[in-house]
Amino acid sequence: MATKKITITLPEELVEAARSFTDNLSGYAAEALAAKVRRELLAEDLRQYEAEHGPFTTEELTEAFDRLNGTTTPDHHQEAA
Repeated sequence: MATKKITITLPEELVEAARSFTDNLSGYAAEALAAKVRRELLAEDLRQYEAEHGPFTTEELTEAFDRLNGTTTPDHHQEAA
């Protein structure tokens, strides 16, 4: 993967906290930024879905939350192919 050097300004406390977890601050920051970008893209996809199909039901949101948190297994009502 190609990289690009940039300069950013962060609160000192945040930098020190991150350094307590890693010696590779650039990699740590890149991983955090990538996770944030994925969340933003997912949020946009969900907004578009709701604009086309209406809001998610409480049941759909509960199932999605449970799956994301590993508290349920995929729907076993689907027939095997």
